[in-house]
Amino acid sequence: MTDVLVLVWAILGAALVSVRLFEPLVTPSWMASLKLNYFEASAALIIVWTFALAAVGSRDYRKLGTGMGEYKAVLQSALLVLVLIALVSFAFRIDISRGLILLAMPAALVGLLLSRAIWRRWLRLHRRRGQFSARVLLVGSSSTTSHVAADLRRHPAAGYHVVGALVTSGAHGSVLLGDIPILGTVEHLLDAVTASDADTVIVTDGHNLEPAKLRELSWSLEPGRQHLVMAPSLTDIAGPRIHARPVAGLPLVHVETPRYEGADRFVKRAFDVCASGGLLLLGSIPLIIVAVIIKLTSPGDLFFSHERIGKNGEPFRMLKFRSMVAGADSQLAGLLKEQGSEDKPLFKIENDPRITPIGRIIRRYSIDEVPQLINVLKGDMSLVGPRPQVAKEVALYDHAAARRLNVSPGMTGLWQVSGRSNLGWEESVRLDLFYVENWSLTADLAILARTVRAVVASDGAV
Repeated sequence: MTDVLVLVWAILGAALVSVRLFEPLVTPSWMASLKLNYFEASAALIIVWTFALAAVGSRDYRKLGTGMGEYKAVLQSALLVLVLIALVSFAFRIDISRGLILLAMPAALVGLLLSRAIWRRWLRLHRRRGQFSARVLLVGSSSTTSHVAADLRRHPAAGYHVVGALVTSGAHGSVLLGDIPILGTVEHLLDAVTASDADTVIVTDGHNLEPAKLRELSWSLEPGRQHLVMAPSLTDIAGPRIHARPVAGLPLVHVETPRYEGADRFVKRAFDVCASGGLLLLGSIPLIIVAVIIKLTSPGDLFFSHERIGKNGEPFRMLKFRSMVAGADSQLAGLLKEQGSEDKPLFKIENDPRITPIGRIIRRYSIDEVPQLINVLKGDMSLVGPRPQVAKEVALYDHAAARRLNVSPGMTGLWQVSGRSNLGWEESVRLDLFYVENWSLTADLAILARTVRAVVASDGAV
């Protein structure tokens, strides 16, 4: 219903504007005919786009609430409509008003994306309460079911609410993660599904189940209402790297190896140069105002330059507006020792006394980090990437964490939009590795959009 309302608003509104702007007013009779043609075209466009949204699966429940699939489907529907318009115009020699298309298509597309974003916020709010979610029964070993349950609990927006578990070995009547009941072993599946009113069964480690047992498991579920989901031991791998290919009755899953060279690297660098240069140009006046305020309110240098470790372990000087008192570095060791975190890789000072009053404001809204656009322009950093680390933190990397250095560090990243300073070391590493292993330009654009929202909300800022 919202899709239709948006299309009616955008397309009929564009038709009314087009009549005024793009067509001359000649005679009343000609004008009446023109209006009829415009509104016939508008009605046809509304109907075609409504069906196109359904055809590309934009309302598929698997895409709602999380990921970029829903938004990609909306974009695909717009492309499909444009192709149909071109084919119909060519085949039947119909001259459709260019003014109508130029106004209606962007307005409708933006309206559809905004309405989907609003509905997504509503859906996520309810899914955090366990509503509008699949009722999940986990099947596997105690360790794998606990791992999958913890991951699903961290992401309630995905729409999976765990209501119970069946384990290959374990005490019937005990619990996972403090509140998920263990309802028995796999032999108790049918009874457990009925008792928990589950509509989705997730098998967390299929290697512990014989193929015949797994097939019987799928047969025992009610078609259309209950679903079987396999959770392979492939963690932190995004969808574009995974391809399913049935071979000889085996559902083989192909996982592409991440690459950090070639055309993708060129596209990322070109985007960084254009975006950072444009932002520096557009923000030059506000940046000058901030610089003057910093110089007038506290003694010391305008910029804070600190050594960070970049791509392939190369050090560079990262620029920030100074938000602390002069000589703040000399006080760091004592403050870390005082709060007992001198040996932690991701250090943060609680209620840091070194921050100036204006520094608290510019840090709250990440204004202090804007000079890093210069680092991006120089190639030391990227707009999006792993968190830039100091040498002491890099020295504590294990083999997995060291893969963060395969790409340039970023002004923002998954760590920024997922909690900023509220994140611990392990979660920060996991998010950075997920980004490194699954980079795409689409993901970068999504992270940048989420960064704006996180900065405005001051979520996790210090």
